[in-house]
Amino acid sequence: MATRFAEPMERLIEELRKLPGVGTKSAQRFAFHILRASQGDAAALSAAILRLREQLQLCSKCNNITDIDPCSYCSNPVRNSRVLCIVEEPTNINAIEKTRSFNGLYHVLHGTISPVNGIGPEQLRLANLWPRLEGAEELILATSPTVEGEATARHLADEVHRRYNLLRISRIATGVPAGSDIEYADEVTMTRALEGRRDV
Repeated sequence: MATRFAEPMERLIEELRKLPGVGTKSAQRFAFHILRASQGDAAALSAAILRLREQLQLCSKCNNITDIDPCSYCSNPVRNSRVLCIVEEPTNINAIEKTRSFNGLYHVLHGTISPVNGIGPEQLRLANLWPRLEGAEELILATSPTVEGEATARHLADEVHRRYNLLRISRIATGVPAGSDIEYADEVTMTRALEGRRDV
């Protein structure tokens, strides 16, 4: 027979289980941690969740999650507005920013094309991309090297070529990660690594 907790605890566990990567055991651990926390800490967590929903929005230019519109990237005059980098999700921006090697602007799709899941180009946030490409010099496609990511990159490249024939389109290189052993690289990874090879 499954363990039953008091109704408020059951409700919290059920809500926590909805989070990505959180199973029943993790949800129970989180719930009991919250129960043991001080009243102030529990209230601060609750207020932070409510503020997140109330104060965050999508940037009207790039679709990044932000508390100001336009976001800090789009409103930064130092960034190169002629280079746009397409990413799937807002979290991808952080990965690129950590490199400190990109100074252009971003455009967040909030997903990828996935016919199996009923997601086509119409479900992606593309409407505000087209005006941004007027006068742009380069579009970098930084979607994941998955079937869906590749399909999305291919669709975008075809659509951009059709609309703006002078715009340079590039794709981020993929291949064997630094610090890994090529013995364990799969066929797709090795193919990408060989295709993206460069002179030394």
